[in-house]
Amino acid sequence: QVHFEETGGGSVQPGGSLTLSCVLSGDILSIKTMAWYRRQRELVASITAAGHANYGDFVKGRFTISADVAKNTVYLQMDRLAPDDTAVYYCYGDGTYYSDYYERSANFELWGRGTQVTVSS
Repeated sequence: QVHFEETGGGSVQPGGSLTLSCVLSGDILSIKTMAWYRRQRELVASITAAGHANYGDFVKGRFTISADVAKNTVYLQMDRLAPDDTAVYYCYGDGTYYSDYYERSANFELWGRGTQVTVSS
């Protein structure tokens, strides 16, 4: 079994900051990519196990994605938030895990339940 725990959503005024975190738990063997999406699968940011980051065009240098590989955790630091950033943010990850059922490694692709970010004055 593999699952996410997402934390860090909330309400903030325009221009403010929030940090989202997502912890991947379970019999993880390796992680290929972890990412944050919002709305209908709009990419916010992604990061590979090698540390290569990619951002949605709308980010424009305001957000920073980082990962703690040893803790299977990905962070999204969001600065200069605007009302248009209001959305549910979803964590995503893929990689391999040990399957007790198959008694061998297996691939996983997982979406978190989402955390609400509201930017409003």
